[in-house]
Amino acid sequence: MENIKIFIQLTRLNKPIGFLLLFWPCVWGLTLAYYYSGETVLYLKHILLFFLGSVLMRSAGCIFNDVVDRNIDKKVERTKERPVASGKISIFKAFFYIIFLCLMAFLVLLQFNFLTVALGIGSMTLAFTYPFMKRITYWPQLFLGLTFSWGIIMGWTSIANNISIEPIILYLSAIFWTLGYDTIYGLQDIKDDEIIGVKSTSIKFKNNAKVFVGTCYSLFVLCILILGLLMKLDKYILSLSVFFISTLIYQIKNFKVNNPDSCLFCFKINNLTGLFVFLFIYSFNL
Repeated sequence: MENIKIFIQLTRLNKPIGFLLLFWPCVWGLTLAYYYSGETVLYLKHILLFFLGSVLMRSAGCIFNDVVDRNIDKKVERTKERPVASGKISIFKAFFYIIFLCLMAFLVLLQFNFLTVALGIGSMTLAFTYPFMKRITYWPQLFLGLTFSWGIIMGWTSIANNISIEPIILYLSAIFWTLGYDTIYGLQDIKDDEIIGVKSTSIKFKNNAKVFVGTCYSLFVLCILILGLLMKLDKYILSLSVFFISTLIYQIKNFKVNNPDSCLFCFKINNLTGLFVFLFIYSFNL
């Protein structure tokens, strides 16, 4: 039982917000491709595959991040009890879990077409360099956006088997979304991070956090509306964007730089944002 508990802590399976924020972009890209293809059986099958892949890769990513950040995590109040940082599990065993989860994810990836498999393998460079970015740049959230949003391109190619301007615009929008929500998330640890010396947009824009997050979210919405106009969607369909826009406005209004609990709460609201964007894109079929 103790090993299971440690594994769950390692992979954050008890905190599903992480793999859901990885999953939503996959479904956005997949649903956008479904609008053009109408292949229902393939669409439903791929939703399941992308969900499994998101859980597996997010779990592997969490463990790798904990290994890389183990000496930093020891100095941060929120993370000092993580299994690797606290010594509850060895580095060797942690890497064993990483390899096992990546192999399982690779088996899922092989269910897609060649282009999607190639894109998935290519994304590994982003996934495994991200944990090092906080040491060299104030923009690690940007690299997270590039990584987490990649599922949009893969979701699209898994059905369309090509690259087009539509998923690229959606990919760009999701980068701004991630940049915004992860800045809010990073505000929880800003005091510890400044003492340790790691970098983030949360620190870089701490005096203007709401302006920065608001700008990111505005660009996120703008890109999606540009996509809608490019696709010549009905104005009534476009008006449904009010649902996910309202979740963004709520976050900007309610997160407080000096209140970690408010930052975590507003960060978690992005699961609802992801769901509403998915429903918005699915409404294109109506």
